[in-house]
Amino acid sequence: MLIRFDPFRELDRLTQEMWSGTPAGPARIAMDAVRKGDRVEISFELPGVDPDSIDVEVENNVLTVSAERRVETERKEGEEVLVRERRYGRFVRQLSLGDNLDADRLEARYHDGVLHVTVPVAEQAKPRKIEVSRGEGAQAIEAEVSHN
Repeated sequence: MLIRFDPFRELDRLTQEMWSGTPAGPARIAMDAVRKGDRVEISFELPGVDPDSIDVEVENNVLTVSAERRVETERKEGEEVLVRERRYGRFVRQLSLGDNLDADRLEARYHDGVLHVTVPVAEQAKPRKIEVSRGEGAQAIEAEVSHN
């Protein structure tokens, strides 16, 4: 599964947010992750991003999502920027996927400013019935095993 909470990672996240948009590194992508039965659905917030700039990679069970939002530099004569609060530049987010997720069957789609990534639970991590026998010639007892 996804790593839920690591206090040092949280400290890194807060530090990164303070320095986002500076040479310290790219801004982080906001996300939600929800387990729905036999899959994990992850939604990354990427409004205003050109879909061609989105890159999704998995290496050594680490999911990396990156994208770029470019500043509109073309202005007509007489136009001037009064306020620029939106973040521009490169955005990156990395997640450690547990061994119980099947990163080989990961799917991604971009719709309405949100990148939706679906990662199925690996077959070996799904609940299954195990037959338990008692002694020789005894009747088998079924037991349910769940990996959480």
